[in-house]
Amino acid sequence: MEVSPNAFTVSGFCAAFGVGRSLLYEELKSGRLPYRKAGRKTLIRKDDAQAWLDALPK
Repeated sequence: MEVSPNAFTVSGFCAAFGVGRSLLYEELKSGRLPYRKAGRKTLIRKDDAQAWLDALPK
């Protein structure tokens, strides 16, 4: 049985979407990319990540 995570960590998001940490933190700070906190860990839901990607200009 394959387990697929429902959220990305900062490093996982950067690797999956090919963006740098600076751009990611800029998007998080601006509110364009929603995130959750689990203790000190920042998590980005897969649905929110896909919505962010879909909203980028063509």
